[in-house]
Amino acid sequence: MNELFSTLSDGTPVHRWTLERAGVRVRVLSYGGIVQSAEIPDRDGRTADVVLGFPSVDGYLAHPEPYLGALIGRYANRIEGGRFALDGRTYTVTPNEGANTLHGGARGFDKRVWDAEPVEHGVRLSRVSPDGEEGFPGRLETSVTCTLDASGALHLAYEAVTDAPTVLNPTNHSYWNLSGAASGTPATKHTLRLAASRYTPVDARLIPAGDAADVTGTRFDFRAPRTAGPGYDHNFVLDKGVTAGPEEAAELYDAESGRVLTVATTEPGLQVYTADHLAAGPFASGAGIALETQHFPDSPNRPGFPSTVLRPGEVFRSETVYGFSVR
Repeated sequence: MNELFSTLSDGTPVHRWTLERAGVRVRVLSYGGIVQSAEIPDRDGRTADVVLGFPSVDGYLAHPEPYLGALIGRYANRIEGGRFALDGRTYTVTPNEGANTLHGGARGFDKRVWDAEPVEHGVRLSRVSPDGEEGFPGRLETSVTCTLDASGALHLAYEAVTDAPTVLNPTNHSYWNLSGAASGTPATKHTLRLAASRYTPVDARLIPAGDAADVTGTRFDFRAPRTAGPGYDHNFVLDKGVTAGPEEAAELYDAESGRVLTVATTEPGLQVYTADHLAAGPFASGAGIALETQHFPDSPNRPGFPSTVLRPGEVFRSETVYGFSVR
């Protein structure tokens, strides 16, 4: 179902799409490609919204920096110094976190209104990012198709093409709280499991500090399920690497409600952010956990990391699946 949700100050309409299947209801906005809500049942059949979001566009405009539920691009995570070299040329992209560029710059994908069209069991969001937007090279035609499958799992399928060499690393920035977004229970009490034997250590600016490190014997070892806890804004190197189809990377479990979230992806990395610095409307520190499937931070400046370069004639494809169940 498609409805007019709001109108921006310049008169641009914002639409909301409601996807319903197998007892799951997900709402997606054309503004920022935001997953506004995801209503799923608990083990007793009681439904709650498990994604942090605002009831109106005004909330997202007033609190842009947490990126609640938004599509992120062109480059998720950080680019050191707001610059990178590609084919012998240095590009400067908009710094918006000190000297670094975070989540695509000052006005990334999360602050744009996307075109939207219906597809079977979902909606396809698309837009053209012009050459030079936030400093990134190439005219980028990109789309994200949001669908619910027969089990109620949410699929996000990304595609993009460019007319000049560029870098690309999109993701979704939903914060999950399986107790319910309005429950007041910290999501950091959830149990987390990650299929990751390594992680990317970072410096005080959250820029990678050297190569990936073994999680054994550290607080970054989630190979066996344990309480998530606070203090994470780190990229985990998924054991599966880049894959042709989505493979399971993470599981989040809330013992109180019985809700289980599984994350499967084609991406090689997963940024776990426990929202330690979240302060947006009713949402405070630890209110949700972001599980951002993506390539690694600062990859354009790290030749040893999986490449994020996209060239003319290539088609970028990535898919992430959020599965819901109870235990």
